[in-house]
Amino acid sequence: LVLQALFYGWGLNLSHKAAYDTLLRLRTALQKRFEKLPLGVIQDKGTGTVKKLFVDDVDSLEVLLAHSMPEGIANLMVPIAVYVAMFFVDWKLALLSLASIPLSLVAMMTMYSVGMKKMGPYYMAGQKMNNTIIEYINGMEVVKVFNKDADSYERFRKDVSDYRDYTLAWYKAAWPWMAIYSSLLPCTIILTLPVGAWFVLLGWSTLPNLILVLCLSLSVVMPLLKSLGFLPTMPQLNYKISALEQVLDAPELQQTEGAFHGKDDTITYDHVSFAYQTTQPGPDGKPVVIEDEVLHDISFTAKAGQKTALVGESGSGKSTLAKLLIHYYDPQKGSISIGGQKLCDMSLEALNSRISYVAQDQYLFNTSLLENIRLGRLNATDEEVVEAAKKAQCMEFIEKLPQGIHSMAGDAGKMLSGGQRQRVAIGRAIVRDPKVFLMDEPLSNLDAKLRNQMRAELIKLRHEIKGTFIYVTHDQTEAMTLGDRIVVMKDGVVQQIATPQEVFNHPANIFVAGFIGVPQMNFFDAQLVRSGNGFTVKTEDMNVALAPETCAQLALNWDGGDVKEITAGVRPEQILLADKDEEGALQGTVEVTELMGSTEHVHVTAPDGQFVLIIPVVDLEAKGALKAGDPIWFKFEKNATHLFDKVSGKNLI
Repeated sequence: LVLQALFYGWGLNLSHKAAYDTLLRLRTALQKRFEKLPLGVIQDKGTGTVKKLFVDDVDSLEVLLAHSMPEGIANLMVPIAVYVAMFFVDWKLALLSLASIPLSLVAMMTMYSVGMKKMGPYYMAGQKMNNTIIEYINGMEVVKVFNKDADSYERFRKDVSDYRDYTLAWYKAAWPWMAIYSSLLPCTIILTLPVGAWFVLLGWSTLPNLILVLCLSLSVVMPLLKSLGFLPTMPQLNYKISALEQVLDAPELQQTEGAFHGKDDTITYDHVSFAYQTTQPGPDGKPVVIEDEVLHDISFTAKAGQKTALVGESGSGKSTLAKLLIHYYDPQKGSISIGGQKLCDMSLEALNSRISYVAQDQYLFNTSLLENIRLGRLNATDEEVVEAAKKAQCMEFIEKLPQGIHSMAGDAGKMLSGGQRQRVAIGRAIVRDPKVFLMDEPLSNLDAKLRNQMRAELIKLRHEIKGTFIYVTHDQTEAMTLGDRIVVMKDGVVQQIATPQEVFNHPANIFVAGFIGVPQMNFFDAQLVRSGNGFTVKTEDMNVALAPETCAQLALNWDGGDVKEITAGVRPEQILLADKDEEGALQGTVEVTELMGSTEHVHVTAPDGQFVLIIPVVDLEAKGALKAGDPIWFKFEKNATHLFDKVSGKNLI
């Protein structure tokens, strides 16, 4: 017993040393792998998931390395040796003693299979709960200020409850089979005693051999139970090991150690496609990667020194394009280059030295505002930092602080409002004096007045900087004023690339026509009728002959027939008030009026559809104010009608 205790303690000490050395190497390998992964991939995982991976999942392997393997193997060797001895004594009785083991193994494998299928949802629920807990704690101040306690707590409660439910579902599926094998495995004499006694009576075995085999059978029960006692944790460990392997095998960010050697700062997206990747449990319970493609074969060029605006609805892929440019991710297809040099052919340091990036949400360090701005260029003088702060409209609030620009920003910039943090971030980008200026919704956190001021400053800034300027926004006003060229996005596809004036006057399709312009273009169903070389737009209430030059353009791509169903459009700015008897006048009824200062937006219902008119207030003063229910007559300016294909939505002109 003394020797057993000494050897057991010695062995346990060695196994734990080996286990924790392995965990150290595993965490080091994870850390090195994370350094080489795309930053976007790490951010997508969330703080809670990364913490669980580094701490909880790695720690759980200690059970396997320090206990399951050494103790399980040691305890398994005893039954193997005993059963070998039994076969030498009497092979018939030995087989009877083994009878309970195959049945137990069937139950074990069933438990393992069922447990693995339930393990994926259980593991995902744990990750989601960790991320929600961290988000709940970090956002507690905002939750309290805006009285969102109930909403935020409901999400917190749901994710915790989901984790509980998935855990219970796993236990309910696995424990019945665990109970079966735990009950069957110790029953090594369930056949040996009755059938062995019958063998003795028939003379096929001897009584001494039966007694010896019975004693040996009873001796293997405890070692067997101990060797298989860790089996219930195997599905969890297997899933966690798969998750760790998935991270360790994840593709690295494609880059070299090379410097930038492009010929200029022209940015080219060449047939770029990109999909965000999420991990979900597969049919066998193990994690599988699911891809959601958000960019589809994007190609365009922003020439050196050009000011390009990426505009589109939320979710159109414009911010993803920006993140690909700063190499947050590698595109699955295609390539991005600067001056002819692909991003994957330069180091991340070389890329970052040329691009200044302002994101929607910016992190400030707990140091002075002066140093936070100076982070853009560490060798910048105080005067240069102050000048950058002025351009970013920071001095307005900095001068009100007790220590001015030397005031502390607080942890994560908590001493400043969201808009103030954003302005400091813009100042940080300005002081860097980059070759490529990339801004992703930089004005989204500002109020209306400050947004207008900052937009004016950015307009001046874009004229001052000599480098390439790329501005990402959902606000068409910002896009139209800040871009020499506009890239209009929808659902991960480029809809049109042109100058602001071309996009406004000649939209490529019905989406661009409706997205660009405030209020948006008025649309109505119509027929395009051809008569010889002329074309006419007809509706129930109008018959408009198109100009000869427009007819000539239509004739070039006309696909046959005399009548084509179309969608027609006219901008509110190109609808004029008309007299009742005026030629081409359309009648409608006023539904709503909106006073917008010097103009009034009048919403009208007409036989051909709903229309919005922009009418100068001086015109209304001459003709009298309009109110809901009043009749109104209006007409379109000459050549104001846009024509779109009914099916494809493409502009026909």
